[in-house]
Amino acid sequence: MMDFNPEQSLCETRREFGEHGGVTPSISRSSTFTVLDPETMPEIFGGIRGPEKGGCFLYSRHFNPTVDILARYLSAMEGSEFAVCTGSGMSAISCTLLQLCKSGDHIVSSDTVYGGTHALLNDLLPQFGITTTFVDPTDPVAFKQAITPQTRVLYTETVANPTLKIADIPALAKIAKSNDLSLVVDNTFTPMVVSPLQLGADVVVYSMTKYINGASDLIAGAICTSKAMVHDLMDLHTGRVMLLGPTMDPRMAYDIVQRLPHLALRMREHSRRALAICQRLEQLGAVVTYPGLKSFGQHDLATALFNKGYGYGGMFTIDCKSRERADALLDQLQNKEDFGYIAVSLGYFDTLMSCSGVSTSSEISSEDQKKMGLSPGLVRLSMGYTGSLEKRIEQMERAARGVGLV
Repeated sequence: MMDFNPEQSLCETRREFGEHGGVTPSISRSSTFTVLDPETMPEIFGGIRGPEKGGCFLYSRHFNPTVDILARYLSAMEGSEFAVCTGSGMSAISCTLLQLCKSGDHIVSSDTVYGGTHALLNDLLPQFGITTTFVDPTDPVAFKQAITPQTRVLYTETVANPTLKIADIPALAKIAKSNDLSLVVDNTFTPMVVSPLQLGADVVVYSMTKYINGASDLIAGAICTSKAMVHDLMDLHTGRVMLLGPTMDPRMAYDIVQRLPHLALRMREHSRRALAICQRLEQLGAVVTYPGLKSFGQHDLATALFNKGYGYGGMFTIDCKSRERADALLDQLQNKEDFGYIAVSLGYFDTLMSCSGVSTSSEISSEDQKKMGLSPGLVRLSMGYTGSLEKRIEQMERAARGVGLV
């Protein structure tokens, strides 16, 4: 397992206090900021001054003091030079790819990605002249073979949504570097559990709506990368975050700042419970997929890439083989056992579960779902940490038996 400790890195970053000495940062809700000297304004617009150059702020779509605090904390957690916070995970992905690519360029992407990401790559970006070739995320050679002279980006999820296939990030990073490409990794499923930048990635994107925030009460995204890339994203003339405007509300940033200190504790407990549930399901004979199981095909790779002490994440799947049986299991778990909730998204303190093929992967055609190994009866679960683990195991076992899975 990796020796990098994101929790320690986060603890070592400079703590930000409130304007009047409060132990929590102040919320700066101002949309625009004053300057004391008229000559300062053109210097800000010219890039001579800014938050990192004299502590000058211009406008909250550009930079905001509260949002900047969250960005610095995320940089510490990931080990990146800089970070940018955005209004959603999809805006983080979209702005990153649009910054790195122009009309005529090409992307090589994992074929197993979130449905919204697949729609962006397969349906929307071609309208801007940016094309994508989809390949198996477990096969670095497939990425290499798909590269063309027009390729600019390799794109993958650390742990694929929803099949949980693991990307060999060091191998992909080597391919990207040797071909002068950018490796972009969506790490939404595994914050702190995996640190893609430490494994060679160039850009890490997040939907902070999920685990990083952890309360399913806000929408937010993040881009963690180099200082140069952040400056490009925030450039007044061509910056995709600046000009497309997926601005994060400072109140949202404040809420996430307050939840970051216990992210490590949450991820460990999500992981511990997911492993226990999956081990029991495997003993019963259910078709369960989880990176922490020794039977998982890429278990050794996951063990090598994942940070020590955080487990294997809180996501697992149960293949019910058919949509009808998947629906029956979901009904049992929610309406009879009170095990969790039938809902999309993930990272909540209660368990969230859905049939992926008709929900979070529904933008992907049935033919492509079949190619990527997505069964119509696949139930994706984001394991929560409420209630006793013993009770949750009993509930899961009763539900699985009740629908004939075991």
